[in-house]
Order: sequence, then C-alpha cells, then structure tokens
Amino acid sequence: MPRYKLTIEYDGTPFCGWQLQETLPSVQGALEAAVQATCGVPTRVHGSGRTDAGVHATGQVAHCDIDKEFRPDKLRDALNAHLRPNPVAVLDAEIVPDTFEARFSARKRHYRYRIVNRRSNLALEVGRVWRVPQRLDSDAMHVAAQRLIGKHDFTTFRDTECQAKSPEKTLDQLDVVRDGDAITIITSARSYLHSQVRSMVGSLVWVGQGRWSADDLAAALAARKRAACGVVAPPEGLYLVKVDY
Repeated sequence: MPRYKLTIEYDGTPFCGWQLQETLPSVQGALEAAVQATCGVPTRVHGSGRTDAGVHATGQVAHCDIDKEFRPDKLRDALNAHLRPNPVAVLDAEIVPDTFEARFSARKRHYRYRIVNRRSNLALEVGRVWRVPQRLDSDAMHVAAQRLIGKHDFTTFRDTECQAKSPEKTLDQLDVVRDGDAITIITSARSYLHSQVRSMVGSLVWVGQGRWSADDLAAALAARKRAACGVVAPPEGLYLVKVDY
C-alpha cells in the first residue's frame, strides 16, 4: 500500500482547525473526504501538526496510505478537484517510504505571524493579518524576542489545555522584521506547545507598544505561570509555512 506525502495550503478562516471534528468543518475532514472521493474508501490523513481555528498554512504536510497506486501529479489533481470549493489546495504529492510520518518525522516547523501596523482599516487582508493601530517599535520587539531563544520551560506561553507532556521546548528562531506597515514575526523550532507562537507574539506586541521591556518579557518566561503571559495574538495572522524532514 503506497504512502503519499502531501504538501497543503489552506485558508483557516472557515475551519474549526486542522483536527477532525464530528460536527464542525475541519481541514483534516475536508482532505479525508477528498481522499475517499478519489479512492473510494475511508482513509485517515495524518498532519504534521494541529493548527487552531482560523490559522492558515502555506506549507502544511500530511501523509496517507492509499490502497491504490496513483501517479503523484494525478493524485494531486484529483484531490484538488474534490476539495473545491473548500479553501484548501494540495500543492504537491509524492510517494514516500512507509516509515515516513508527517508528525513524528518532522525535524523543524516554521511559522510566520503577520501584523499590519496602521490606523486604517483592512480592505484586502481581513482574516489574514492582525491589524495593530498603535505604532510598534519593531526593533525593540526583535531585541526582546532573542530572550526567548533556546531551551526553556514555556509554561507562561502555553495554553492551559495544552496536552504536551512537558512544557520544555527549544526555540531556534524568533525574528521580528518590518517592511513599511507590515511586521512579520518569523519563528522556527522542532515543535511548539499549544498556542505558544500566538502567546509569544502577543507578548512581543506589548513590548512594541512600550508596555513591557525585554526584561519584562524575560521575567514572564521565568515566572512559568500562564497568568504572566501578555495578550494572546488572534489566530488570523498565523501561518504554518514549512516543515523540514
């Protein structure tokens, strides 16, 4: 039975998240329906990670086992045909060894968080960025972000319902880059806690607003208490952009 690796793009706005829900639309559910329509039997699709409701992806990765061999480009096209009109696209399909696991074989996950820092309302990117009207000091945000790099107990930046066994994670990258009104927060790690990226971003926005200093951010990390976290950034600015294997 061939195993296929799928690279997927989606707009998370209409979904309850990646994970299959019995009564709510999910990205996993849309993909599994497309696979079943293509191959004729129910098939589980395993993702590299569970994105929350409203979170987008330009490079999510999943795998599935199909009891029929398809040419990868034909499978990609068939899945895309059955995915319409859902805002989900299979960008690439390839046959991989049966030892490949989208989640457990991943070596690093890359996310970006997009902020539009302007007073004017959004016209074209509603639901795809976080508009912050107050001018942010992106340089101060970047300097403070470096205090979170490395291996730490990230309890402060962890959702209270996070199911991870340990709050310790190793953060490899957390950069803040401005281009005009656009601020992008770029982060990479092998794995993250539930809501960790959005919690870090919201706290960095407090730094950018002058409410917190870099020392305040470091103190929040050291507190290892969820109550010490700043605001949690909304989901619409977050994108899973790449998974390394």
